[in-house]
Amino acid sequence: MADKRILIVEDSPTMRQLIAYSLKRLSGVSIVEAGDGVEALKKMATETVDLILTDINMPIMDGLKLVSLVRGDARLRNIPIAIITTEGAAEDRERALALGANDYIVKPIQSGRVLAVARELLGIS
Repeated sequence: MADKRILIVEDSPTMRQLIAYSLKRLSGVSIVEAGDGVEALKKMATETVDLILTDINMPIMDGLKLVSLVRGDARLRNIPIAIITTEGAAEDRERALALGANDYIVKPIQSGRVLAVARELLGIS
């Protein structure tokens, strides 16, 4: 099976590292990292990714703006997106899902939950 590429969009290097560490337990996965939505879009202009995990609260471009831009781009539209955020309110979740996010994970993250969501969205068992 070809490598699945997961893009982690998170302004906190520590949190990016934590998420990447969880995902490295999946075999055949490579990690791409971006510090905000703008950097993420730049990376996706030159690299193919199979899954996006993004925070909401980031400088320059937040995760919700990123979700709407990805969903509005014919080339990127079908990439599954999971939000990983401290925003636990129901309306935040509903807004993210309405914009096109496929899943919503509230911090503090649990490695098992991140893995389960990644497996489901990548279609790997």
